[in-house]
Amino acid sequence: MTIVKAAVVQEAPVVFNSEATIAKVVEILQKAADLGAQLVVLPEAFVSAYPVGLDFGARVGFRLPEGRVDFRRYYESSIEVPGPATIALGKAAKTAGVFMVIGVIERDGGTLYCTALTFGPSGELLSKHRKLMPTAAERLVWGYGDGSTMEAVDTSLGRIGSVICWENYMPFLRMHMFAQGVQLYCAPTADTRDTWLSTMRHIALEGRCFVLSACQYLTRNDCPEDYAAQFEPFGGDAPETVLMRGGACIIDPLGQVLVSPNFEGPGIFMAELDLDQIPQGKYDFDVVGHYARPDIFRLYVDTSPKPAVITHSGDFGAESKEKSDLSTDLIV
Repeated sequence: MTIVKAAVVQEAPVVFNSEATIAKVVEILQKAADLGAQLVVLPEAFVSAYPVGLDFGARVGFRLPEGRVDFRRYYESSIEVPGPATIALGKAAKTAGVFMVIGVIERDGGTLYCTALTFGPSGELLSKHRKLMPTAAERLVWGYGDGSTMEAVDTSLGRIGSVICWENYMPFLRMHMFAQGVQLYCAPTADTRDTWLSTMRHIALEGRCFVLSACQYLTRNDCPEDYAAQFEPFGGDAPETVLMRGGACIIDPLGQVLVSPNFEGPGIFMAELDLDQIPQGKYDFDVVGHYARPDIFRLYVDTSPKPAVITHSGDFGAESKEKSDLSTDLIV
């Protein structure tokens, strides 16, 4: 029997303050480690904000100056990967002696990405996944990831992979993760609806894997005084107004709920995961094995990076052909 002790966290960051949020991560990880956690999953965009309720001054055909100021603040509180913030996060994981999956806002050039990072207990950054498809108004402030950051990584606990929020509704992305043999399927999210649990249960059953989802518990009081959100849908802008209500959960490979969503406040929620349940579950359903029909359906995944600018020296035509051949080879 192989047991993994896992924790899902619902907490609030220090909105628009990455350094203070990372200091809070240090405390959270130590608390989880004290509870016996080996793997800790934190929410989407935890460092340093999921900008719930903000519109960044965008209207069809024009932008308000105030929205540009909001974006600049968001940009300045984002982090570079790798960079000083990832070193600090890695140190936090190492000090606590845990694996950590955490959502961050990544800055690359002038663009922000919603990214999930996986760290090992040695402090090493094991993987980075950029959200492929920002949802609705998220597209105003986040760029699109490409196929080069969809890796499930081998660890001493099992194969860990991350799929962010509504990416979990992309069946091709799920299939790619299942094909990599993901065992600990991490789903940092900002979705606090009652329906999210049914999505997580479906994925656990579909992939015969453990699914761990974490969401923020965020109140108006956790945000700056000049946080220019639309508060009416949340019931007003009183300090105690709940903007994101949590709902962290853990599901086993047969769809049983090990950690039920809690909407009452912040917390760290634990479960013991018996990895022997994974092959037991695949006995009668392996979505990429005996239950697949490759004679009818096949998925092709391009995992090559897609930079906007390629620098080169020498003959451009020869290099273009070489890169084209490489791209073809990477379609699996």
